[in-house]
Amino acid sequence: MRGLYLVTDRGLCGEKAVETVILQAVKGGVSYVQLREKDVSTRFFIEEALNIRKILRPYHVPLIINDRVDVALAGGADGVHIGQEDMPYAMARRLLGPEAIIGLSVETWEDVEASQELDVNYIGVSPVFATPTKTDTKDAWGLEGLHRIKAFSRHPVVAIGGIHPANVKEVLDAGADCVAVVSAICASDDPEAAAKELNAIIRSGK
Repeated sequence: MRGLYLVTDRGLCGEKAVETVILQAVKGGVSYVQLREKDVSTRFFIEEALNIRKILRPYHVPLIINDRVDVALAGGADGVHIGQEDMPYAMARRLLGPEAIIGLSVETWEDVEASQELDVNYIGVSPVFATPTKTDTKDAWGLEGLHRIKAFSRHPVVAIGGIHPANVKEVLDAGADCVAVVSAICASDDPEAAAKELNAIIRSGK
């Protein structure tokens, strides 16, 4: 896992269609897209996933579904991102198969230690900084926590939470392999330009 990872937020997109934000962000250099929906029907979520998968296919950008293994299966997604309260990793892997991308959020040190026993594709360090888009998580890890996790874990580390152009280099220097953003792209008036700016910093840092 390297590069820039977009996590969608319908509310932050405002009047912009989620599909439009995703397409612009991919044109700006996003390497992974996680479709996150908390307040839509299962049918809508599946139809949206199928549509976005078509959008992403020419760009060879993987589609990852937040939480919902059923939607990932039905929507033909490339993988799923699960939290500590979601379907257990072993069950998700059994359902999705060996080729699927499965990411796991880690919110406590116990989570980090437990993830060592799992063949997840990456761990999501959440949140690095306090952020209004992640209200159901534990305290922020901070740069020191991120560095500690990177030094310990055998998995690629995806950092998320309060990351924007002014602090992304610090996040990379602390050990993040991949940087995930929500509001920095979704809330931008120009998602493509926002993605390009972040991607340029990430590339220069690596």
